[in-house]
Amino acid sequence: MSSALIIDDHPIVLEGCRRVLFDAGFDNVLEAGTVLAGFQLYRRAKPDLIIVDLAIRGSGLAGLSLIKRLRVRDDQTPILVFSMHGDPVIASRALKAGATGFLAKDTGPKTFLEAIEKVRRSQPYIAHDMAVQVALLGSRANRDRSDLTARELQTLALLGEGKSYAQIADGLGVSYKTVANTCSSLKEKLRVTTLQDLVRKAVLSGAGLTDNA
Repeated sequence: MSSALIIDDHPIVLEGCRRVLFDAGFDNVLEAGTVLAGFQLYRRAKPDLIIVDLAIRGSGLAGLSLIKRLRVRDDQTPILVFSMHGDPVIASRALKAGATGFLAKDTGPKTFLEAIEKVRRSQPYIAHDMAVQVALLGSRANRDRSDLTARELQTLALLGEGKSYAQIADGLGVSYKTVANTCSSLKEKLRVTTLQDLVRKAVLSGAGLTDNA
C-alpha cells in the first residue's frame, strides 16, 4: 500500500493532485493546508511521496524551510515541489534545499503524472526549459562571485538568509557601517543598484541556502 502527502492550501489544486495520484496507483492520499500541519502529518504517516507548494497562506516561501526540515530527518522520501512560481531562482533553491523534483502549476496532468512517476523512483525531475535556465543561473552566479573577497562572500551569504544589516554586523563582529560599506561594494561588483536586487543575487548564487527551518 502506497501513500502520498500533499501540502497545499488551494482546494482545486488538491482535488487535481488527488486524482492524478490515484491514477498513479497511490492507495492513500493525505492532505495538509499549512506547513506545520504538513510536517506533523509527515511524522505520523511517513508517506511514500511528498508534494509541496512553496507559498502557503501568505507564508512567503516557507515550503523551502519545510523541505530542509524534512531532509534533516529523512533523505530518502521523494519530494516534488508543485509551485505557482516559475522563477528559475526559486526552482534552484528548492532543488538545493532537497527537493527531488520541481514542477510549475501551469503544467498539464500528463506532465504531472510523468513527474510523479520519476520522483517516486528517486530520480530528479525538472522540465527541460527550466533546467536550462537553472544551469545558466548557476554559471552566471559563479562568474559574478569570482572577484568577491571573503568578507563580501560572508555578507552575501547572510543577505541570502534574510539577515538585516544589524544582524550581519552582530554575526560577523563588525560595525553596522562596515556592513553598509561592504554591501555598497557588493552592489558595484555585482552590478545592481538596490538592496532588493542584491538580495536576489545572493539567492541566485546559492548563498542563502543555510537558513533554518
